[in-house]
Amino acid sequence: MSDSQEARLFRQVDGMIASYRRDRRGHHVNRRFLPSRDEILDIVHLLLQLFYPGYFGRQDLTDDNLQNHVVTVLSTVREKVERQVRTCLCFAAESGGQMEASCGDTARDLTAAFMERLPAIREALIEDVQAAYDGDPAASSLDEVILAYPGVLAITVHRVAHELHLMGVPLMPRIMSEWAHSRSGADIHPGARIGRSFFIDHATGVVVGETTTIGANVKLYQGVTLGALSIPKDARGRVIRDTRRHPTVRDNVTIYANATVLGGETILGADSIVGGSVFVTTSVPAGSRVALRPPDLTVRSKAEAGDFVI
Repeated sequence: MSDSQEARLFRQVDGMIASYRRDRRGHHVNRRFLPSRDEILDIVHLLLQLFYPGYFGRQDLTDDNLQNHVVTVLSTVREKVERQVRTCLCFAAESGGQMEASCGDTARDLTAAFMERLPAIREALIEDVQAAYDGDPAASSLDEVILAYPGVLAITVHRVAHELHLMGVPLMPRIMSEWAHSRSGADIHPGARIGRSFFIDHATGVVVGETTTIGANVKLYQGVTLGALSIPKDARGRVIRDTRRHPTVRDNVTIYANATVLGGETILGADSIVGGSVFVTTSVPAGSRVALRPPDLTVRSKAEAGDFVI
């Protein structure tokens, strides 16, 4: 490296260091704790092996080797979950300017509770898989649904992330849910409460906000948004968190493509159908059919159309 190149390099280094010191946001320096995104995603992949054995990970499973396989995967999951839960708790405490000596004890207790929930999570997921098969005439088998459907991946990760969210584990649930968002196209906040037999058809563009409540046997199509009307702020202009901002969807509701349902006071009554591209900001009673008036279309032959502008 020539003297001029070395001098230029050190000027660039000084510039970057000065940037870090001018603005403390966006860097993680002089701090101890940071969750591992890679290990959290390892946990997701291991849980896929537990929930759907033989489809993910080992494909040579038999009744003879299944128990040893589950022992191995469960042990690895427990170890990784406890390590990441502990790191997330310590990260949150450090970020808040305090260090909790109980991070390790709390992490052990939360991990034990989470591991106990895995069979129940799987039971709910199998109902989701069945709902996807029953709700999509293009599905040829449950195998296809498990291996290929992005909506199934989205709800699988959500049910895991939601458990961790309910337990108060910081950051880890959101890392999981945003990974699922990037893979499936469905953005489901870990805080959303979703009932049994849930199906997202096509998945792309679906958004389910943090305080959404969804009942059982609900079906969403692509592009559906269950969102907030506005972001509440206090007298100083700061965003008020922990308020109900998103709608409630009762049992047996179907919401078709690109429909938007907004507001924490908005309730879609049971057995309702919401048509495509509608915009709903008020509650509708049970058994409702919500739809736009048919558009006024003009259909002409090419000869008749002339200079007709589309």
